[in-house]
Amino acid sequence: MTLFVTVLLGMILVILGLCADWPRWAWPALAALLPAVAAVTHRILAPAREAFPRELLPDPDLPLPEPIRQEQRVAHVALPSSVADYDFSFSATVRWLVLNAPEDAPYVNPAGLAVEAVLQRARLVAVQQPPHRSAFTQHQLDGALATMRPEATGRVMAMAQDVSLTLPESDRERLAKLSGVRKDEDVWEHERNYERSKRSYLTEDVLKDAGSAVVWWLSRNEGEVEGAVDRIGVLARLSAAARNEEVPPPFDRLTSTPGIPYPDEEEYLWHRPFSAGRVPSPPAEDTVTDPYPTFDSVLAWFGFSDDDADVQLFSERVAKLAEVHGRSEAADAIKSRFGGPGPEEDDGPDSGGEAGPGDGPGAGPPPPDAHDR
Repeated sequence: MTLFVTVLLGMILVILGLCADWPRWAWPALAALLPAVAAVTHRILAPAREAFPRELLPDPDLPLPEPIRQEQRVAHVALPSSVADYDFSFSATVRWLVLNAPEDAPYVNPAGLAVEAVLQRARLVAVQQPPHRSAFTQHQLDGALATMRPEATGRVMAMAQDVSLTLPESDRERLAKLSGVRKDEDVWEHERNYERSKRSYLTEDVLKDAGSAVVWWLSRNEGEVEGAVDRIGVLARLSAAARNEEVPPPFDRLTSTPGIPYPDEEEYLWHRPFSAGRVPSPPAEDTVTDPYPTFDSVLAWFGFSDDDADVQLFSERVAKLAEVHGRSEAADAIKSRFGGPGPEEDDGPDSGGEAGPGDGPGAGPPPPDAHDR
């Protein structure tokens, strides 16, 4: 402050001297005046000395001691979660403040009281949360333990900071697997309920009886009334099969048709017995109906036609096979059908005809060839 006042006063005097055009002898006098001004200013601004030194007083102003940091770090403390056998790992820095106590109060360990109080508060929060929400629970503990609160004895106030809450890696993997299984089980349960509901709908509503089945088909195929009529027998059989019952008598004659019509106006041949191959056309009105039409079906099933070269040989072999099994009437009918010798045309000892060169006591029918055997 003395230097500042001296320089400021000197600058003012120099400006006045230049403006007033002082004589040269005035400048040395000005230079001698400035130290005197500085001395007076320093004397005025200097504080007065104390009558008695401060260090010799009864209560000297000693420096304040460093505050004692009342905190303790706890790490990897198991806290229970809402699921048994899945515990959180809790870590935090516990801080406390010792409260005033009566003179006759017992001595306590403030660190132990503070840690116990913080763990109790943390346990009340953690036990309500599932183990897979450790990050969310950690933020909850940050807020729940951020306030100084007195513990049960009233001797200490405690809080916690730098809270960390984790779940062991093995438990985390196990929970992830269980979660995946539960999700798959839920999907499977929904699919099973859907399938059960669909079966119940078909059994109890759609296929409850033949009429319901016909109405259901007609609702799916609007405008196809003739198609619904053609399928009454099939739908009646389907309804009876769904309920493990026989076809009702009113629909019995509709379900006994030998073939099933198809859009191309043909029939699958396996729907009729012996119908593989060409099915012979119905005979005309002026033709004589064959008394044994079933053998024609056998031929058609094997793929023989009337003009086939092998049909005669095949019919003879079938006739011989019928004779072996004692079906002589069927064998005679087959022979007469394809021009073979009938029973009345067979040459024998009683026929009255002339014996041929091969006829004789020891003559007989020619031995069958290898195919006949």
